[in-house]
Amino acid sequence: MPELTSADLCCVIECLLFASNKPLSDAKLAEVLGVPEQRIMVLIDQLQQRLEGRGLCLVELAGGYNLATRSEYADFVEGLLEPEPERLSVAALETLAIIAYQQPITRPEIDEFRGVNSSGVINTLLEKGLVEVAGRKQAPGRPFLLRTTSHFLSSFGLRDIDELPHLGALEAEKLAEGLAESVQQQSLDAQEEEQLSPPDEAESVR
Repeated sequence: MPELTSADLCCVIECLLFASNKPLSDAKLAEVLGVPEQRIMVLIDQLQQRLEGRGLCLVELAGGYNLATRSEYADFVEGLLEPEPERLSVAALETLAIIAYQQPITRPEIDEFRGVNSSGVINTLLEKGLVEVAGRKQAPGRPFLLRTTSHFLSSFGLRDIDELPHLGALEAEKLAEGLAESVQQQSLDAQEEEQLSPPDEAESVR
């Protein structure tokens, strides 16, 4: 097979991003293309230039790259898809905000923040793939530690967790407000839900 030119490699990256249901990192693209990781950044810049003036654009999410429709054409895309948004409840958004700002954190610690039992809400967030188990805390009972996932970053339009606004107060309501301010919307549409692969084993968080 002849060596691919930079133009060819840009086309391959465009195909990979189109076919993938999650952002692809520099390392993953380099692995698939068989080129040094440093070259990926150059190819990404070239692809961005090629996409200028077109309906699709390159976005950086959750430590990787993805193709997206341009915001100015969102009304037409929504008219085609007609998604039925599934909004997060106030309790779910509040709990997700606490995990995002305080991760890794245990369920008892979340209960202390909220003042109520959060097991049901946490299991819902686990099923949606927005949070995941990140081991156990070295404490009596060894409760599960929870953290947000790359799907959380993608769903809320964040490159990394550092893009959340910095807050002084740590009250649950304040954290929820901070999370809401950092995103364009607080719901996951039906198309995003179809792309979600739930954890193989849904564990009840102690």
